[in-house]
Amino acid sequence: MSLTRREVLAGAAAAGINASGLYDLVDRLAGRAPKRPAALDPLPEQHLLQGVRIVTQEGVEVIVPPLHHEIVTARLTLARSDLKHARAAFEQLLGGLESAYQPTPAGLGIAVAWGLPYFDRYVPDAAKHHLPLDKRAGRPALDEARRFPSDPPATVLERNDLMILLRSDVRSHIDDAVERIQRSGLLHVTSLRRGFAGGAFDGGDSLPRQMALAANVPGAELIPEGAELFLGFTSTQKAAFGPGKIANFETLGYVDLRGSGYFREGTHMHLSHVSEDLEAWYINFAFDERVATAFRPGLAVKVNAQVVPQGPKQVSTAGDVRRQYAATGRIGHSASLQTTTRLLADAVGADGTHYPKGTAIPIRADFNTLDNPFFYSEKHGVIQPGPMAGIHFVVFNPSTDDFDRNRLAMDGVLPDGKKLAFQPRDRGQGFNSILTTTHRQNFLVPPRRHRSFPLSEL
Repeated sequence: MSLTRREVLAGAAAAGINASGLYDLVDRLAGRAPKRPAALDPLPEQHLLQGVRIVTQEGVEVIVPPLHHEIVTARLTLARSDLKHARAAFEQLLGGLESAYQPTPAGLGIAVAWGLPYFDRYVPDAAKHHLPLDKRAGRPALDEARRFPSDPPATVLERNDLMILLRSDVRSHIDDAVERIQRSGLLHVTSLRRGFAGGAFDGGDSLPRQMALAANVPGAELIPEGAELFLGFTSTQKAAFGPGKIANFETLGYVDLRGSGYFREGTHMHLSHVSEDLEAWYINFAFDERVATAFRPGLAVKVNAQVVPQGPKQVSTAGDVRRQYAATGRIGHSASLQTTTRLLADAVGADGTHYPKGTAIPIRADFNTLDNPFFYSEKHGVIQPGPMAGIHFVVFNPSTDDFDRNRLAMDGVLPDGKKLAFQPRDRGQGFNSILTTTHRQNFLVPPRRHRSFPLSEL
């Protein structure tokens, strides 16, 4: 089902929020919500989404993402003397949402993460003693965001106190959560960021294609039917996602908890917004070049395939990437990332779990958006007119340094620090020629027991 531009604008006008009313179309276009398994009890780490469904596509296990996503960023205007009351009130708010909705995509997934401004302004002394340290980098596991070689100078490095990630198959569940957050008076909302993913795992057309067509985004008609994301390839392969607790601070030994268990079962999170040039991707890149760009040069893939296996057997090494670059002058997005995002040897986690060589470490929670660049911003002039194809990129890593290593690899900076000779946004440099990052920030995701104003009780 696709809608005309007139239908889109009519729906938006009825919502009273101009083109942002596009998101009201998600439920109409998605049809029946996918079936979901029940949650576990007791609830694990807050960044691990419960009730995840796995399907098999083209012989590959694929995670079915929630249909709706929303990110709330906020700053605090509280006095430090109010933290004790705020901590109890915020935990009561979160607990109320968990009582109302199962912590699965059928209900509502909630993850709360905190930025450096919060720790610096509100709990500096406790943070000095308790924030984890990255052993490899010799710096805090939560550090300031940076611009990378392929980022434009205009990329904004944000300074929010916290963010809340909300995920559900039901739009009204997220709307209720956002309303409760805003009504609480505990936070000053700085932005709202909305989006969607999938929607075609049980047949039919996908949300990204239908939403892009409805919004009249340039290049929308070129998105393959059933594509999970705007760029066509299925990105939620189970083997490409870090399993279980692998991204936790304590799991792989990358992070020093400094003799304290306070942040055990927590992790690091990176948030960015990236615009996507769909016309350039589909018109300027033939299918074979899209495969080489998204995965690796020379990879043989069935024409118009959307699921390309990315398990441990398909992992590229730094040597592979160098050879591919020497032979073709290009690197693949997945191949370059795999040099830093996959285990180079078998590992045993802090809880005794065995992780084989080639296992993915990051756990992604990204989703497509038509925000330009946000659904709402407190700052005048941030939101531009008209919808824009993009992605709100959310990923959980053991530390800022671990994320930075991954992102630098995408720019051709391999694990030994040597950089392949690319100009920024070179066509041969993975996706970078058709992606533009507008905003970035890093956050710390505390364990569930300390998710509300962490360290304030100390």
